[in-house]
Amino acid sequence: MEVSVVDIDGADPDSNDPCGGCTMPGGGPELRATRCFVCGPNNPVGLHIEFRLEDDVCRAEFVPSENHCGWDGVTHGGILYSALDDVMANWIFLQGMRGFTAKCEIRYRDELAVGARIRLEGRMIQRRGRMIQLEGLAIRDTDGAVVAKSAASFMLAAAEER
Repeated sequence: MEVSVVDIDGADPDSNDPCGGCTMPGGGPELRATRCFVCGPNNPVGLHIEFRLEDDVCRAEFVPSENHCGWDGVTHGGILYSALDDVMANWIFLQGMRGFTAKCEIRYRDELAVGARIRLEGRMIQRRGRMIQLEGLAIRDTDGAVVAKSAASFMLAAAEER
């Protein structure tokens, strides 16, 4: 059986990774996600959120625009869900591991006005083998209120089991 590789974004079709490019922390294998809707710098309609790891917490900031609205003037819940899923996924990535969302739940606590800056935080709650449980928070900058909270289980790639 022949498998064809699609060349996305001018990536090398022989690299087994046609999605873009960033280098994994700690000099690990190169991972590519430049077209990711949440964090990909090469996605023209993406959120372009930049994540960092500080004191074992993945952090980022985000200001939703009028293009991210559900009800007039209110950020769509799916945008918040995506940002929270990615702050947890990036906690894994920035630790030098690969994994994927197995299950994710979200609790919306308040509306988020378009144009209101939030802080995103993702942290590990527990790990068992290849399964990692994480928590994500979306915190409104102006008053410190938790706008949304997520809890998720991520499955690490088989090579990541330690």
